[in-house]
Amino acid sequence: MTDTDGAPLTARDALALRALAELPKLLTLQDRTPVSPTYGCFDRAYWHYRMMDFPCGMSQEFVLPLALAWSLDMPGNRWFGDPAIREWAIAGIRYAARSAHADGSCDDYYPFERAAGAAAFSLYAVLHASEILGCADDPEIAAFMHLRAGWLAYHKESGRLSNHEALIVTCLARLGDMTSSPEWETPLAERVARLKSWQDEEGWFDEYGGADPGYLSLTIGLLAETDRLRPDLGLREPCARAIAFLADFVHPDGTLGGEYTSRGTRNFFPHGFEIAGAWNKTALRINDRALRPLQDGRQPCYSDDHIVGHHLWSWMRGWAEWRDERPAPLPAPDGRTHFGNARLLVDHRAGSHLFLGTSRGGAFKLYDDGALVVSDTGPTLATQAGKVAVTHLDGSRLVEIEEDRLVIEGRMAWAKSARLTPAKSVILRVLMLGFGRFFPDLIRRLLQAVLVTGRQDAPFTFRRTFLRRGGGWQVHDEVTPEQGWQDIAMAGISGFQTSTTTIMARVWAPDQAQPWLDLTDDVTALQGNAPLVVERTFGGGA
Repeated sequence: MTDTDGAPLTARDALALRALAELPKLLTLQDRTPVSPTYGCFDRAYWHYRMMDFPCGMSQEFVLPLALAWSLDMPGNRWFGDPAIREWAIAGIRYAARSAHADGSCDDYYPFERAAGAAAFSLYAVLHASEILGCADDPEIAAFMHLRAGWLAYHKESGRLSNHEALIVTCLARLGDMTSSPEWETPLAERVARLKSWQDEEGWFDEYGGADPGYLSLTIGLLAETDRLRPDLGLREPCARAIAFLADFVHPDGTLGGEYTSRGTRNFFPHGFEIAGAWNKTALRINDRALRPLQDGRQPCYSDDHIVGHHLWSWMRGWAEWRDERPAPLPAPDGRTHFGNARLLVDHRAGSHLFLGTSRGGAFKLYDDGALVVSDTGPTLATQAGKVAVTHLDGSRLVEIEEDRLVIEGRMAWAKSARLTPAKSVILRVLMLGFGRFFPDLIRRLLQAVLVTGRQDAPFTFRRTFLRRGGGWQVHDEVTPEQGWQDIAMAGISGFQTSTTTIMARVWAPDQAQPWLDLTDDVTALQGNAPLVVERTFGGGA
């Protein structure tokens, strides 16, 4: 990929170019009519289409990309210093304040949800944007930031989402610095201790019981910027350990994470690695490799109305924090590392690179000489009734690990495919208007069990064996039914399938252009409880 002059696009310029290209989308999402009662709202489904009956509080995070576009003299930035952009960004901050609940919280996906993630992301954006725009002392804005921070300081959401906890820590530290008020010190210390307790000895931070490199890159960024602001909080050492862990999961082509990890995201947030680069060269090496897809136009598509803002402000801040002096590239990895607590394994030998999720049914990505050979999320079975059994839901185990042989086995589980219907939507609204508005965390825990964390076993067992063959790998799959195959309508193996609700997963990426391996005819030919056996060889000249 080249710039407008035909010169190769640098990583830093790519950060600016990709971010600025999304600014028209943000402006389309925003109500920019000053006389409108929803002036400043970024939830187009609410203010324009009128499909929703409440505004999504997360959307107000988009004020930060607008503020950054107004303030940063990036190449090609036609919005730099534009008074209209400043006006619309401030309108967005005011709408965040005016649409909040009386306690300062906001909703994300259903009314009276009081979502900690949406509140934290949007407060983080408002804190930074108000400083950039010079409106932090405005009485309405200052009162709102104080109110929302007060709610976040003492609210503890269900589930362990370390990136949310890191956001809360950063918000409290930032507001304390802005106001020079000691009132945030006690809750800040408590939240820092809570966040530190969620770091595993292997270096990763918990995301719903596992390690997700994509979300970890955001947590690292928040740790790095909070450490710079408040070095007394002792966040540098945890940040360094997280950076060391993440370095093992930047793929040879610069991509990161994916379906073999705990939440299956393809995220990468670069700004914190530039900040940490002042004291950690590995952080800069990670950025230099992980930004290659952005330079080449191979980055995942994050242009979803709910998640696009996260990446834009990180890209813009990455540009602003960029360090001109760069270290030597990440060294070529060699050997095998099994992260037993994370339930992840990496194996690098003779130019072959295997990234494997041992609790995800052996879902894997395999690279050879720097290029993706195959992505694989395991066998999938669809029944005549429309239920889907998969191997990649959390629950399998690594039963054998040898030099040239890995065996993972477990029971298949039913994929999570619950959808809203008109009846369910009415029930949820009535529930939240009554009982749920007083106990939103209970509703959240129930929905998490249905959509994210819980599992229901399917009547199939599986065994996946990896055998090292020459310079590549042979993958042997065996699936055995407990009640026969007569109910199976479709069978196959996908390269990028996920089966839980993770908001930032399931985005398009160019390396997903891999056909479905259809095994339906193979299953149809089986009798009784005879196993389905699939054997393939990848890499090493296969």
